[in-house]
Amino acid sequence: MLAVDVRDDYEIIEGVKVMSPSPNKRHNKVIIGLITTIGNYARAKKLGFVFSDNLDVHLPDGNLFRPDFTFVTAANDKIVIDDENDTLHGVPDMVAEIFSRSTMHNDIGVKKDAYERNGVKEYWIINPWQETIDVYLLREGKYELDGHYENWSDDELIRLPEEERAAIKREIPVAFLDGFKVKIKNIFSWYFE
Repeated sequence: MLAVDVRDDYEIIEGVKVMSPSPNKRHNKVIIGLITTIGNYARAKKLGFVFSDNLDVHLPDGNLFRPDFTFVTAANDKIVIDDENDTLHGVPDMVAEIFSRSTMHNDIGVKKDAYERNGVKEYWIINPWQETIDVYLLREGKYELDGHYENWSDDELIRLPEEERAAIKREIPVAFLDGFKVKIKNIFSWYFE
């Protein structure tokens, strides 16, 4: 019997259909961290909705992306369409893309440009190998790097002089969640602090 690949894991990037790779274990760990930390807070406070990487997001400019993590505020819930296709049509408030070797070029290039052009307010680019996160905020229609964050191990931190250790950012503020901060360790670890 001939095996047929019926996957529909693709994105439409600037008019070109691009197959999406299956996420690996490291990728899944980061998604779980984002959904658990941001999702639980947003759910408890009734602030919005989180989605993982198996949801189509149709942007106004015609791009169809499957962001690794998507957040839509309760005030923006009109883009959440509860239909048989389970898709979003419009502009989410926040997206995060997690590097894979085959997608990282698009994540920092054409996808970042499309998110900016369409008005996504907050964009996180996550490198799971280096355990870093770059947070971009939309200001006057352009993305500005709001912060570069690194996951430091306890062994690395203890070796730093006290003043350097004090300057390390260990939490990331989520711009539209009124002061809520995500512990960086909770994004890259299987267990939570």
